[in-house]
Amino acid sequence: MKKLWAAVGLLFILLSIIPVISAAKELQSKELDYQVIPDEAIRLRILANSDSEKDQDIKHKVRDEVNKVITEWVENIEDIEEARELINNRLPELEEVVRDTLEQENSDQDFELEYGENVSFPAKLYGNYLYPAGEYEAILVTLGEGSGANWWCVLFPPLCFLDFFNGTSVASEDAAEVEEDEEVKVEFFLFKWLGLS
Repeated sequence: MKKLWAAVGLLFILLSIIPVISAAKELQSKELDYQVIPDEAIRLRILANSDSEKDQDIKHKVRDEVNKVITEWVENIEDIEEARELINNRLPELEEVVRDTLEQENSDQDFELEYGENVSFPAKLYGNYLYPAGEYEAILVTLGEGSGANWWCVLFPPLCFLDFFNGTSVASEDAAEVEEDEEVKVEFFLFKWLGLS
């Protein structure tokens, strides 16, 4: 009889733990639902002249054109050194893209375009994942005063997915595969103890 009461007690404890385990698994799966930026990556950051609607609109137009051009350049490149060399050699073309876009928008604001390893980035929260602030390798486009809200994404490897409604970037879901843990077989000692396993 003692064995039965002990089994019932253990069963009650196990049943009360199951929701906690389930919640932990759900949290873990949510944490895996983001794109980790590789250590060797090239980003794009665009700073708007100001936060006015017009300046933010111009930033989005520049973003679209620059991102489109660079994405085509690096589309079939797998080696970061090759991507670096290509971008370095074609910076004048990027400057032309920015200049043409500003002209099409009838904007007389000036701009700076630089490419380097020490471009400062603020912390950014996308969904449940925080991308930390720091200095990263990137192309930086500063429009006018550069005092408006910024936009950024990862150009190489290409992880940019443009959210055209609010001008932010999010990681593409299929940009990389996340390894899943192998299934683990769980045996409860209670079932073994009662001879049910």
